[in-house]
Amino acid sequence: MAKCDICGKGVQFGNNVSHSHRRTNAIWHANIRHVKCKVNGASKRMHVCTRCLRSGAVERA
Repeated sequence: MAKCDICGKGVQFGNNVSHSHRRTNAIWHANIRHVKCKVNGASKRMHVCTRCLRSGAVERA
């Protein structure tokens, strides 16, 4: 899975815990979008998380 090119957010690992408290491995993926952004006046395709898109950290091309 891709990482955010702006903030570096990526995959997180942890445990699923059942009602009987048995634990299994869990993985959560960040909400990454492949978008066209303006970088130094030119447009470039980047992997950006939705939080960076929403906060205005990148300018869409």
